[in-house]
Amino acid sequence: MKKLFTSESVTEGHPDKLCDYISDSVLDEFLKLDPNARVACETVAGKNIIFITGEISSSAEVDIEQVVRNAIKEVGFDNSETDIDYRTCRVMINISKQSPDIAIGVDKSYEDKNGENIDSEGAGDQGLMFGFAINETEDLMPMPIYLAHKLSKRLTDVRKSGEISYIRPDGKVQVTVEYDDEKPKRVDTVVVSTQHNSDSDLDVLKKDIKEKVINYVIPSNLLDENTKYYINPTGRFVIGGPLGDSGLTGRKIIVDTYGGFSRHGGGAFSGKDPSKVDRSASYMARYIAKNIVANGYASKCEIQFSYAIGVAKPVSVYVDTFGTNTIPEEEIISKVLKKFDLTPTGIIKTLDLKKPIYRKTTNYGHFGKKDLPWEQIIKF
Repeated sequence: MKKLFTSESVTEGHPDKLCDYISDSVLDEFLKLDPNARVACETVAGKNIIFITGEISSSAEVDIEQVVRNAIKEVGFDNSETDIDYRTCRVMINISKQSPDIAIGVDKSYEDKNGENIDSEGAGDQGLMFGFAINETEDLMPMPIYLAHKLSKRLTDVRKSGEISYIRPDGKVQVTVEYDDEKPKRVDTVVVSTQHNSDSDLDVLKKDIKEKVINYVIPSNLLDENTKYYINPTGRFVIGGPLGDSGLTGRKIIVDTYGGFSRHGGGAFSGKDPSKVDRSASYMARYIAKNIVANGYASKCEIQFSYAIGVAKPVSVYVDTFGTNTIPEEEIISKVLKKFDLTPTGIIKTLDLKKPIYRKTTNYGHFGKKDLPWEQIIKF
């Protein structure tokens, strides 16, 4: 049976991703100086204004405004007439400390308070998190989001290298993959929208994007005469970034995860230190799901954890291999519970999450990047 599935990705200059990058840049700067910093940093971008808010408790002193300006510069925004200018934009900062009511539950877990001698802090909030892996690609990611991320990354690469010198930082891509009997067979549709200079020739742009981005990224055996291409379908995309649309941290959670191919618990990642299980437990769930597939226990795996605020152990652990398991799912769950410490402290220790590694997670997905600790393959 044939089916179509679509995923999207965005470039570094998308206004929401700009906000994610700023929030993760602030987080990294605090973790460089204070690995135990508690950070929940939110960014709003609109026109030529950046607004930073949230809660940060740390012994470190960080020049947040300079971090913000450096992040905008790294993305490539330097023109207030078309997007935003890192040199002249207004930066507003409204940061408070973590609520003492939350800190009580995080610093000392419910189990520890009740004599269970659990050597872990409590979860920073209630919530549910999902992890997923599938053997469709070398990174064990779903094909649609895998290709979408590669396209959006390529858009940034050709811009920064000057290979396509007239495009600007903002952009979005979308890839539709045709499945036959649950296997990816071909790319049905590719959509690319990229910001460009006002004097750009749109016919040249479409030709360059097709040859230097799409054909560069997508294997030729997945493209055919029926593949459809929509390149800048509105015809013009000069105004972009926060000038074209407002941006907000945590608004691209499906781009960040599995492109809609797997479920999502709802919590965003960027700007949060690893005591927030929205982030750290999602990374752990991916780590375990990927290793279940990599170790041959299944070819497709989804995991869910749920937590209660202040409680160290997960409330529930769920594994679904969609009938692809090679050993009973009960045995897989038993292996998981024996091998992995799923308390917040155990997750942080296993994945070494107190290091300033979060800027590199922000763009082109938090999963599928070989150099991140939750992407490493182990035997268990």
